[in-house]
Amino acid sequence: MTKKRILVIDDEYDLGFIISTCLEEFGAWETLITQSPHEGITLAQTEQPDAIILDVMMPDMDGITLFNCLKSEPNTQVIPVILMTAKVQSSDLKLFNSLGVKGVISKPFDPLQLVEQITELLQW
Repeated sequence: MTKKRILVIDDEYDLGFIISTCLEEFGAWETLITQSPHEGITLAQTEQPDAIILDVMMPDMDGITLFNCLKSEPNTQVIPVILMTAKVQSSDLKLFNSLGVKGVISKPFDPLQLVEQITELLQW
């Protein structure tokens, strides 16, 4: 069985590093990390990860815009996306779910539960 590969797109370097470390240590998954939404699109197209963890609030391009870009491209539209956000009010969650994301993980998250949350959301 091949290792799952997950692309982490988060503008906060430290947070991206923590997420990546959790996924590699507790999930034995391979990770790709970028702080740049534009690089995230390129990595999604060229690397074809098994899933994408996407921060909603980023300065250059927000996560929703990036999600829509990924879904508009034939070679990235099938990659499941999980949003990470501090915006977890019911109106925000309804919007996120209406977009077709695989799920939402709220920030701050529990590093020890992260792999389990992702596994459950993606039904891996």
